[in-house]
Amino acid sequence: MSRAELDPTGPVGDPAAEVSEGPAAGPAVSAAAGPLPVRPPRPLWSLGLFRSELVTVFRRWRTLALLAVLAAVPLLVGIAVRIETGDGGSVGRGGGDGPAFIQQVSGNGLFLTFASLAATLPFFLPMAIGVIAGDAVAGEAGGGTLRYLLVAPAGRTRLLLAKFTSVLVFCLAGTLTVAVSGLIVGCALFPVGAVTTLSGTTISLGEGMLRALLIAFLVAASLIGLATLGLFISTLTDSGIGAMAGTVGLLITVQIVDSIPQSHAVQPFLFPHYWLSFADLLRDPVQWGGIARDLALQALYAAVFGSAAWARLTTRDITA
Repeated sequence: MSRAELDPTGPVGDPAAEVSEGPAAGPAVSAAAGPLPVRPPRPLWSLGLFRSELVTVFRRWRTLALLAVLAAVPLLVGIAVRIETGDGGSVGRGGGDGPAFIQQVSGNGLFLTFASLAATLPFFLPMAIGVIAGDAVAGEAGGGTLRYLLVAPAGRTRLLLAKFTSVLVFCLAGTLTVAVSGLIVGCALFPVGAVTTLSGTTISLGEGMLRALLIAFLVAASLIGLATLGLFISTLTDSGIGAMAGTVGLLITVQIVDSIPQSHAVQPFLFPHYWLSFADLLRDPVQWGGIARDLALQALYAAVFGSAAWARLTTRDITA
């Protein structure tokens, strides 16, 4: 789909919608014809704009490469566990090093889904989100297409909403890629059956898979704060690479601060602080305290930096 097809209502200045002036206009503009009809205001949201942004994001080789890397992580983890366990060995004989749930993978392949999400959440998934969010607006500005997008007319608020939604869709797509890859590899390499929760109780395989799906959605929601922050950074510069590097650099800095015990006073306000709270969905009964704090914190970041991104983009001078 071309950028000219972003909005089904048509671009501003469409010749079919304009009325010519001068004698050639004839009786069409006579006083007897009455006032010209007023074009109704365009809706804030446009399915065509949203569809165009999704196609633009997911047809890029960079996006496909990021999804491929995310899909490869569960495969590598599964092969490593399979090699180490062999025909009956145990994982972590040297002290249990590795991502959460790694010791349970050999007994139940479903745990490879949880282990893969725990392994990718500190870096791989956030890095992929930072790349996509950082390039959302800055990439258009650097490529010279942002001005034409606003003339289409996308409208600055509508364009920002479409960009934000496309980044959120990528958050979900990336998380589901890891989860589905982990499930497929886990079922192929290890036995699969009833799930033993972190509380020691046993739930059926069907309920375990349902909880795995809920965990995938929760992990995607946990990345909203980073996605919004990256989108805000993207509105500050015309360099897509600079915005991506700034977002990933900020991610690394915040995670370092979150790991320093002396900064415990500010850690509850850092967006990655509650990322691993998804493990509480594997308790019986489910512990909702950490999950609720995580979702509330992501909503706060989305509100603050989403408003900042809107204020920046709507007041930005885009003439070049």
